[in-house]
Amino acid sequence: MTMHAHPEQHDHADRPPVERQCDVAVIGGSAAGLTAALQLARQRRTVVVVDDGTPRNAPAEHMHGYLGREAVPPSELLTIGREEVRGYGGEVLTGRVLAVRPAADGRFRVELSGGHTLLARRVLAATGIRDELPDIEGLAQRWGRDVIHCPFCHGYEARDQRLVQIITHPMGLHPTALLRHLTDRLTVVLHDATGWDDHAEAVVSRLEEAGVPVVRTGVRRVVTGPDGGVTGVELVDGTVVGADAVLVGTRFHARLEALAPLGIEATPHPTGLGEVLQVDPMTGQTAVAGVYAAGNLTDPSLQVLPSAAHGSRVGAMIAFSLADEDLRSAQRTSGEEGDWDARYGTGERMWSGNPNGTLVAEVGGMPPGRALDVGAGEGGDSLWLAEQGWDVTAADISGAALEHVGAEAERRGLAVSLLHRDVNAPDAVGGATYDLVSLQYGSFLRTPEQRGLRTLLGAVAPGGTLLVVGHDLSPMREPVDPAEQTRMFDPEAYVGVEEIAAALATQDGWTVQAHETRPRPSGAVSTHHVDDVVLRAVRAAATP
Repeated sequence: MTMHAHPEQHDHADRPPVERQCDVAVIGGSAAGLTAALQLARQRRTVVVVDDGTPRNAPAEHMHGYLGREAVPPSELLTIGREEVRGYGGEVLTGRVLAVRPAADGRFRVELSGGHTLLARRVLAATGIRDELPDIEGLAQRWGRDVIHCPFCHGYEARDQRLVQIITHPMGLHPTALLRHLTDRLTVVLHDATGWDDHAEAVVSRLEEAGVPVVRTGVRRVVTGPDGGVTGVELVDGTVVGADAVLVGTRFHARLEALAPLGIEATPHPTGLGEVLQVDPMTGQTAVAGVYAAGNLTDPSLQVLPSAAHGSRVGAMIAFSLADEDLRSAQRTSGEEGDWDARYGTGERMWSGNPNGTLVAEVGGMPPGRALDVGAGEGGDSLWLAEQGWDVTAADISGAALEHVGAEAERRGLAVSLLHRDVNAPDAVGGATYDLVSLQYGSFLRTPEQRGLRTLLGAVAPGGTLLVVGHDLSPMREPVDPAEQTRMFDPEAYVGVEEIAAALATQDGWTVQAHETRPRPSGAVSTHHVDDVVLRAVRAAATP
């Protein structure tokens, strides 16, 4: 059964750096990255998405062309996407990937802001591209509003308006015929004729023949009105062309800085407008085996919907590659178990060895019976319960953790049963029930059908007590600067105290005796955490 480490050890700059293991590290949490993560989480792979909150479409108020999500703000799509990924146990961390390097065992070391690290079997880059606007005064301030670049993303909103298209490259003429159909008040301004050829001149001639005004003058600035909206375009000769919206092409650059240590580089795009990352068209794999890419990073023309579709495809290809690797090694691995085994297998103690103070206070006066310590870790609680006369079963997803418990129990001459299971596994406790089920600072990944939660509640015998103690996670929701720090724990991917309390409220036969936030008792390793959330509930006794 899973126990997650204290969040304070993950989130403070003066705490030791944290290294976690996962099957797949996803760099970038926008449409492509989240959709790939969803595919992988549904294949029971441990997925950690690291997102620094800088999506390409951040300035846009709405996105378009996404069936079922038409005109939804991009932030709303990301909120829904994160919830869906977390619903299958995937984590979305706020932070920044600084570098990806090869590890000695064939995995990848993903270095994060704050000095933390992910050790991943596969890496998916979904970092997108960076748009470079022409050096024209006022463009950047209205970018994504009434200064646009794509007739499919925002052209409809400019229909029938005064639309000025600023051409800075011959390829800028590619969407002009579309614009002419959207509005009969289109003006084309040839700001930069560098690289002009006969084909471009022929297109301009056709536009003029079709009645589209073409101005062969550079642009000085975008003119705005009292409300800040675009009202025109001022040319270098002082002439102002009236406009309600401006369309301009950009140059683009693949955001590949983190992959540089692997030797992965961008290649020029055929248009000559920037660079992208070339990948295998079927699998999305880069030139480095085990490193994949999806979304705008590989094709700047992708809107949100096709970016998500590409992420879905590449996520599936990564799932296939992991499954084939496991088949060849005759293993059926659990990334979460490996992560915790790596932490508990260092030979160094992670926790104080003391029982949790709230457990002592809540259980001290109870008559001993059968107890299940869920997420036992190194066994401080299990050993204390055994010393008080309880018949204890220590359960944890980590075999390395249970080895600590078994060795210490033997040293003290205590009888503690060991249960090496994930609480989300089918029949995790074999149908056994206990007079006390204790979950102390523990957590287990979400599943859509709440398998782990049902196991936890079902393990409490009639008349038995459920005691859940968790951290007050409000500090975890305070903003951090991703460039300086990465939050190494995503509480929203795990079942927490509030969700357990909500489940109890929907079931008959439970009496909640306590559900409150209290000062944390002393004695634990972590010194930053100050408050606990305590939930104590009793199941009704069986009727004769």
